[in-house]
Amino acid sequence: MPLALHNFLFVVYPYICLAVFLMGSLARFDRDQYTWKSDSSQLLRSGQLRWGSNLFHIGILFLLFGHTVGLLTPHFMYEWLITAPQKQMLAIVSGGVAGVVCFIGLTLLLHRRIADPRIRRTSHRTDLAILIILWVQLVLGLATFPASFSHRADASAMLVLADWAQRIVTFRPDAAGLVALDWPFKVHMVLGMTIFLLFPFSRLVHVWSGLASVAYLARPYQLVRSRRLNLPENREGGRS
Repeated sequence: MPLALHNFLFVVYPYICLAVFLMGSLARFDRDQYTWKSDSSQLLRSGQLRWGSNLFHIGILFLLFGHTVGLLTPHFMYEWLITAPQKQMLAIVSGGVAGVVCFIGLTLLLHRRIADPRIRRTSHRTDLAILIILWVQLVLGLATFPASFSHRADASAMLVLADWAQRIVTFRPDAAGLVALDWPFKVHMVLGMTIFLLFPFSRLVHVWSGLASVAYLARPYQLVRSRRLNLPENREGGRS
């Protein structure tokens, strides 16, 4: 890969994707709130949807959490508890299980949307496109496991990726360490950033609603008072 393209993809492109991801999500919520949904087709092939959706969401949530914590946690914060090679093996095993679970679920969802003519006719083109992109991204992620396993002794790949990600979020970008990285990692990273770029323009925006629902845990009880006044009390002591 030419050095100029390499620097663009891993120094400039991440910020383009993050800017579109954040500003695009805000703009869509402000302008098109009626499109802020997952467009469920649960009345059709509900059994396959239930299995596929549950497996996909369990796997993808674990992968998102694992990638975020694994890449953005500085080495000095966990080295007293677990070594870098041990952390990489933990990531390989747990990520592999979650990746396979997610892959099975997503394959079921993709098959359901393509194989059923009724679902295919009622699906937006972006729905199918985003499922295919996520499926390819999962395949690429699983393809990185042989290279990760070969670097398990010194965890070099994991440390290089973590250093790059931490430099991106602290606005100190440096992609020099990624030059010697195996190509499946690079393609996986570029497609992952592209998913963030496409996020505001697809059904993936409903992820924000899922995160916002956590606020309901701290929400106070809603008080509902009747506007019907001067009504006789019922036997329980309230008003009918």
